[in-house]
Amino acid sequence: MKVLFIRLSSIGDIVLTTPLVRCVNQQKANVEIHYLCKESYRLLLSSNPYIHKLHGFTKADKTLKERLKDEKYDYVIDLQHNHHSKAICRYLKVPHRSFPKLNIRKWILVNFKINILPKVHIVDRYFKALGDLKVTNDNKGLDFFISDKDLHQIQKEDLPEVFVAVAVGSKHNTKQLPKEKLLEICQQTDKPFMFLGDEKDTATVEYIQANLHKPSYNYCGKLNLQESAFCVSKATIILSGDTGLMHIAAALNKPLITVWGNTVPAFGMFPYMPTNKDKYLIIENKKLLCRPCSKLGFNRCPLGHFKCMQSLSVNEIVACLNRS
Repeated sequence: MKVLFIRLSSIGDIVLTTPLVRCVNQQKANVEIHYLCKESYRLLLSSNPYIHKLHGFTKADKTLKERLKDEKYDYVIDLQHNHHSKAICRYLKVPHRSFPKLNIRKWILVNFKINILPKVHIVDRYFKALGDLKVTNDNKGLDFFISDKDLHQIQKEDLPEVFVAVAVGSKHNTKQLPKEKLLEICQQTDKPFMFLGDEKDTATVEYIQANLHKPSYNYCGKLNLQESAFCVSKATIILSGDTGLMHIAAALNKPLITVWGNTVPAFGMFPYMPTNKDKYLIIENKKLLCRPCSKLGFNRCPLGHFKCMQSLSVNEIVACLNRS
């Protein structure tokens, strides 16, 4: 049997599909697994031993659908379920399954603050797409595989023995801690900090380092996805918002503190560690009537106060970091 998985983006969403890939590989005899994701995210899956062939998606690639058709798949598992993936499924003309995205229920939660979402992690909802294959969840969590060949800018000897890895930024500003609050956490914690993120997070880290009078390491914009994951794998503990690195940390079974702003764990995208739920801590303000204000995020708080992050006490975060 030849199976194609489709999840085009983003970092966390792709990592959240890895239990399905593993379970299909281990529970179906003579299966060949291919995976289609955006070209920019190939490094997330390039070392995954359960995937036999990886395909990169770009909008400019006009021959992709023909190449996929030539593979003669028996089954397609569409975990993106948008117009791009639906068009590919229609073109391939083979049996395919998707999963319930529950967008209407999310819209009701965002706009009316009425939660009718099932208390089910998105990974478990993903598994509904495997119903016809009779594949079940092994509850072994997420996978992330690091390859030495992709570590160009950093090695083990570059890292301190004990440190906190901080996922600084996010695609949306309302999902990340304000720089002043992050500085406050750093000042009250007895461990060195390593900052991970994109180039756009550099200014935030430079502000923190200018006011933080102890060792810290700024790798924002300097590492590829494999190298960032390598740093996470060596960290004592990780501090993250609702971001892709949060899910990579969960895949690597690392102690994890997650801070939540405009999004909420009720969307089903909290750390997936089914047998190690005591390894992560969720910090959020459940009393705010304006949360969630979006299922994704904004560049700035729609109401101007950003209380979902500004109101969070650093004391619980600092205490957890100092205990680790």
